[in-house]
Amino acid sequence: MLSVGASFPSFELSAVVNSEMKFPTITDQSYAGKWKVYFFWPKDFTFVCPTEIAAFGQLNSEFTARNAQVLGGSIDSEFVHWAWRNQQPSLQDLPFPMLSDLKRELSTALGILDPKAGVSQRATFIVDPENVIRFVYVTDLSVGRDPQEVLRVLDGLQNGGLIPCGWHKGEATIKV
Repeated sequence: MLSVGASFPSFELSAVVNSEMKFPTITDQSYAGKWKVYFFWPKDFTFVCPTEIAAFGQLNSEFTARNAQVLGGSIDSEFVHWAWRNQQPSLQDLPFPMLSDLKRELSTALGILDPKAGVSQRATFIVDPENVIRFVYVTDLSVGRDPQEVLRVLDGLQNGGLIPCGWHKGEATIKV
């Protein structure tokens, strides 16, 4: 698995960006100059995944306020993403792209393709504006992650310095 300090891989994927059946291409260069928060889930039309996706959607304005673009994705096709988004009430107004890694190329390049299930692991990457991975968070396929923690870590990365456990934006950092 790619880790902190590595460059995020180049990619070119179809995406669902709203309820219309239009699928723009998104690349690793689509949001140049911004922080990116990529998060992957195993499959559409499942049970844990929509809880996380909706939670990231609810915090999207917080990420945007920090010059960060949220991008979600799985190994499902753009057509499956589109159908799920339009059938699942909590996903209908998502403010970020749902990437289709149907060929599993990005999941493979990141090292997050689960060897037993053949799907993307529940992985999150924070990538800085220079395309360097600064944070990686992976949970078991059955355990949802906390987007609030991802936002807290983004705040810490953007703040700089030594960030203590449980720190939140505006609090003092560790002085040595």
